[in-house]
Amino acid sequence: MGTLRADEISNIIRERIEQYNREVKIVNTGTVLQVGDGIARIHGLDEVMAGELIEFEEGTIGIALNLESNNVGVVLMGDGLMIKEGSSVKATGRIAQIPVSEAFLGRVINALAKPIDGRGEISSSESRLIESPAPGIISRRSVYEPLQTGLLAIDSMIPIGRGQRELIIGDRQTGKTAVATDTILNQKGQNVICVYVAIGQKASSVAQVVTTFQEGGAMEYTIVVAETADSPATLQYLAPYTGAALAEYFMYRERHTLIIYDDLSKQAQAYRQMSLLLRRPPGREAYPGDVFYLHSRLLERAAKLSSRLGEGSMTALPIVETQSGDVSAYIPTNVISITDGQIFLSADLFNAGIRPAINVGISVSRVGSAAQIKAMKQVAGKSKLELAQFAELEAFAQFASDLDKATQNQLARGQRLRELLKQSQSDPLAVEDQIATIYTGTNGYLDALEIGQVKKFLVGLRTYLTKKKPKFQEIISSTKIFTEEAETLLREAIQEQIELFLLQEQT
Repeated sequence: MGTLRADEISNIIRERIEQYNREVKIVNTGTVLQVGDGIARIHGLDEVMAGELIEFEEGTIGIALNLESNNVGVVLMGDGLMIKEGSSVKATGRIAQIPVSEAFLGRVINALAKPIDGRGEISSSESRLIESPAPGIISRRSVYEPLQTGLLAIDSMIPIGRGQRELIIGDRQTGKTAVATDTILNQKGQNVICVYVAIGQKASSVAQVVTTFQEGGAMEYTIVVAETADSPATLQYLAPYTGAALAEYFMYRERHTLIIYDDLSKQAQAYRQMSLLLRRPPGREAYPGDVFYLHSRLLERAAKLSSRLGEGSMTALPIVETQSGDVSAYIPTNVISITDGQIFLSADLFNAGIRPAINVGISVSRVGSAAQIKAMKQVAGKSKLELAQFAELEAFAQFASDLDKATQNQLARGQRLRELLKQSQSDPLAVEDQIATIYTGTNGYLDALEIGQVKKFLVGLRTYLTKKKPKFQEIISSTKIFTEEAETLLREAIQEQIELFLLQEQT
């Protein structure tokens, strides 16, 4: 057995002393006074921040929302069934944040960015705060690029631009989600990342939407954030912010993103539930006083970034549900005042078979024709006015027995215009097809047809254009202008197709 020399012993002792690291860790702790209904009251936690994450001893995480003189009100991100009175709690020193990466594309996650589609964990090296400040005035530029929805009524009369916030509002079962999902399906090949946030919906409805995306090949560029009706109110309240954080990650990487919040009425209800349980004073319709800020800080994060920041964009389509078409309720008026326009879906139009059931008269885009290509402006400029005049005449015609020929012609034209705006679900139209369709209607080429023949004729015309006049689509897609050559090609195609169509109808 070897012996250690004195100098070796002193070296070993010196190394051990150098390696010794005295670390003092101060943990901000507290004890549970009361727990129930997804809310915990904590005594202690003297240094806690508003919005800080709190960890309970059995592993549940909560958020400190109410900081009072003698206790802290914490909302739980889970059922909290194992939390007991007197159990200890510690502050984490962190604000709520989620991991972000390209790997989230094609996945279904919850409000904490945990996968719920059974396809394993999602790898990511970066994280982002759920609540982050919106871009300032200098960081933005005005909206100028169109975001094509594939829906003729929207792209021609209520255009949406990249970076815009456009509200989709209407009663339940009027096709709000269908408009949003069709818009996502139409982004295929457009290099747009889509985020669909489902808040407080039935799990079966969310599964149906995911299936629609998978069948349409949209899941490869889409992230679905879902908190269903049985989720705790805290997670339903957080889900839109999680979606916004993911969309922002791509926006700041010079990408274009589209985010759908379906729907913000349910988020407001979840927030109202939390606030009332925290004993915050109720205001109008029992919502707390800061419910406007709840939505404004979320929707202001949608932007078109300046060229210095890479010109990325985040377009938001929030959905709000109305009761019996009442747009003057608290949440609808709040969100209307925050957004850059609204698409109003009417139950009466839906029941009359006009789908998408867009009420063009009271729908508006505050970005307007800046979000349209020049060709669409040239063709669709007067269609909204014509439809508005038709609606007025139609109301008048119900009471008038004998109408002059000009009025009858205007009514016939209006009925055909309304007919051409009808579209099946999950059947978006390319912008070239939209221009051809609108031109055909506004220039009276459909007047000779019966109303029942309009849809069949237009389908035939679009097919005929693709096969026989491909140059028309090339001109529109390359120049974005409705040139004289394009107009001549379209006119020829319409006249040839009318002759063919009428021959087929006679036989």
